[in-house]
Amino acid sequence: MPHLEQFAPRRDTPDTSGTPGTADTADTAGTAVDRVVARMRALDAALPPRDGVAVFNRVYLAVTEEVDRHIDTGRFADARAAITLDVRFAERYLAAVDAATSDRRPPACWRPLFQFRRHPGVRPLQFALAGINAHIGHDLALAVVDACRSLGCEPADLEDEFDRVGDLLVALEERIREELMPGPDLLQIADPLTHLVGSWSLERARDATWSAARALWALRRLPDVAEEFTGRLDAAVGFAGRMLLTPLPD
Repeated sequence: MPHLEQFAPRRDTPDTSGTPGTADTADTAGTAVDRVVARMRALDAALPPRDGVAVFNRVYLAVTEEVDRHIDTGRFADARAAITLDVRFAERYLAAVDAATSDRRPPACWRPLFQFRRHPGVRPLQFALAGINAHIGHDLALAVVDACRSLGCEPADLEDEFDRVGDLLVALEERIREELMPGPDLLQIADPLTHLVGSWSLERARDATWSAARALWALRRLPDVAEEFTGRLDAAVGFAGRMLLTPLPD
């Protein structure tokens, strides 16, 4: 894994109920993002490099730092919305880490990564994509709802921020595949890893996530239905993650 280290509208009264973490949308630009970046850097320093959670954490740290740079340089039209979405998103991953660390059950979407994080038959690319699958497929949809509650807006008001963050993730995923996919092209064709990771697409996952976020927002006044929808989404994303972490021969 020699190269992965380099990945080193309307606003109503805010409602922060039901959201994880402590992000405050009144934070000055960058403060809340700095807080989650510090957490990820601490994890990077504490975890063994080959640990599956460490592999994903480095990838996600790179994304979060890139979002922070885009905010600082004014590339988001609504910096407050971008910060809120970014932090709510990160908090869900960090909450899953905290749950696993304290022997509580993380969401189903994250369990495969924590269960297989030290498996010798799982390759670094699989760990990276399984983490991205969990975070995009489940956490991002809930983070959009969290951010809408905090900002007093509709999902449509966050679509530009959602798309820009998604574009950064797609670009980084392409880079990850290039860095971590083994061997010459001819060998890649026969490598089981090629077939396994080729069955998952971040762009398709991102499109499905936007639909899920809009559905969850529409269901917010039907809590029982929203809870069932969220549970099924969590389970489905977890199943995909388990498939991505299938141990492979050397």
